[in-house]
Amino acid sequence: MAGRIPQSFIEDLLARTDIVELIDSRVQLKKAGKNYQACCPFHNEKSPSFSVSPDKQFYHCFGCGAHGNAISFMMEYDGLGFRDAIEELADLHGLKIPEESQDRSGPDPQVARDHYQLLEQANQFYQSQLRQAPAAIDYLKGRGLSGQVVKQFAIGYAPPGWDGLRQLLVRNRQSEEQLETLGMLIKKEQGRSYDRFRDRIMFPIRDRRGRIIGFGGRVLGDGTPKYLNSPETPIFHKGKELYGLYEVRQAHKEPARILIVEGYMDVVALAQYGVDYAVASLGTSTTAEHMHLLFRTTAQVICCYDGDNAGREAAWRALENALPCLQDGKELKFVFLPPEHDPDSFIRAEGKAAFEQALDQAQSFSDFLFERLARDLALEGDAGKHELANKAIALIRRVPEGFTREGLITRLSSQLRWGENEKRLKEILARQERQAQEPRPAGTKVGKIKLTLVRRAIALVVQHPAIAAELPPLPDELRALKQPGIGFLLQLLAQVQARPLTTGQLLEQWRGTREGDGLAQLASLEEVAIGEHIREELEDTCARLIELYLQQRLDELQEKGSQGRLSTEETQELMLLLSERSQRGG
Repeated sequence: MAGRIPQSFIEDLLARTDIVELIDSRVQLKKAGKNYQACCPFHNEKSPSFSVSPDKQFYHCFGCGAHGNAISFMMEYDGLGFRDAIEELADLHGLKIPEESQDRSGPDPQVARDHYQLLEQANQFYQSQLRQAPAAIDYLKGRGLSGQVVKQFAIGYAPPGWDGLRQLLVRNRQSEEQLETLGMLIKKEQGRSYDRFRDRIMFPIRDRRGRIIGFGGRVLGDGTPKYLNSPETPIFHKGKELYGLYEVRQAHKEPARILIVEGYMDVVALAQYGVDYAVASLGTSTTAEHMHLLFRTTAQVICCYDGDNAGREAAWRALENALPCLQDGKELKFVFLPPEHDPDSFIRAEGKAAFEQALDQAQSFSDFLFERLARDLALEGDAGKHELANKAIALIRRVPEGFTREGLITRLSSQLRWGENEKRLKEILARQERQAQEPRPAGTKVGKIKLTLVRRAIALVVQHPAIAAELPPLPDELRALKQPGIGFLLQLLAQVQARPLTTGQLLEQWRGTREGDGLAQLASLEEVAIGEHIREELEDTCARLIELYLQQRLDELQEKGSQGRLSTEETQELMLLLSERSQRGG
């Protein structure tokens, strides 16, 4: 369930985390009765169906079926693995995860830790080599970089030899294979490996927790490729990471804006001049994951590209990927530099004030959107206007509902000269949304669940564990009741009666199990309780289960008695059951 992280630590972490506060820091929630709601961050919708319960410490979307606790939300929304989500929450509360157990029956939990340690050792090697490389130092000085900024970004140098790093870090075949897996060594056909990075300025790439996950290397001269990046590895995924984001978050707790540029050197040079809020994609286009990550960090993202056709195409791809992130209060802008400049050269030539003035005058995403559409599509005649309307609405409907989307529709109506009456555009929007209705992903569709007596009891326990904890323990003999799920119910009751648990904590104990999937569905059901008196309903449900068991046992004993096979103890039990039934008037 929880891997090798102690379950008690996970429960404590969830107890310290307010799920409403956590989700509201990423998705704007509004109070709705005793719960909070928003448009679901996991699928596009027109009206809010995403609900967060502070009592249960649990979220659920009645549209797409997404559900879970604080850990689940961080995994889904932030795109984290289970352990990374735990680490993020632990960092949030200033906690250290206890050492994992020494059980080695599964994959070695030390492997990932070794990956980070090896890359840190590689970076220390590159930094030490830089101090011994006058040509590399001269190159960095020639680019105007100070020792302070070189140290801030932990810049180093890979020497020209074929095995400098290999000689230092390879101790056995296992360490050699790890370095090959991490992309630091390349394996020859003959079996021997050699250093991937040679005679290059080295830029370590850090994740959000500051751990080195890869490198970018730049040639000193005119060699090719100009930049060489680490390949995809178990801990490095280019489409999800941004160079410099860790440094931005170190410099600014809540950055007012973040600038996206194209190269490592741009990020470092801008920081040298005091523009310490720039990041760079890692040899890829700016992806949807990049935009998602940035808009969780800041309210304003500015894309800075060359003004040529390639730069504008890159900007257009970034705009398309950013549309689902543009909730009200989030802003996307674009700066296109003169053909002779990149951010590095521009800030050196013009200075920080001129560069930030260009950022202040950046083109809004709506200006860029309509400028691009007007360029690509003919506006002549009604047919041209309909072509533009359909193309624009296809993009606008990807923007979450709110003032931003409404403003785009109003502007489109004005550009088409259809007047302030936007009925025609909204008809197109409604038609496209009907046509785009897709079936929900497999496994997320919330169907009608038939509530048997046991399922109702389980639903009441998972939705109200504190009340269930006050019930008297049920007799263990109840396990013999021939009702699906009775053993699971008894196990749940034992869990909540052993120590206080919220819905979110209880679900965490069953993460990744078949029972856990069903339990999450029952946790999400509305109107499970018939009335407002949950304790009385739980007591009544348990009493009915005991009644069913007693009747089942009575039938079994009577059947056995008809065959003359009752023992003395069973005969006494049968007489007791018959007497009790008579007293109840059965």
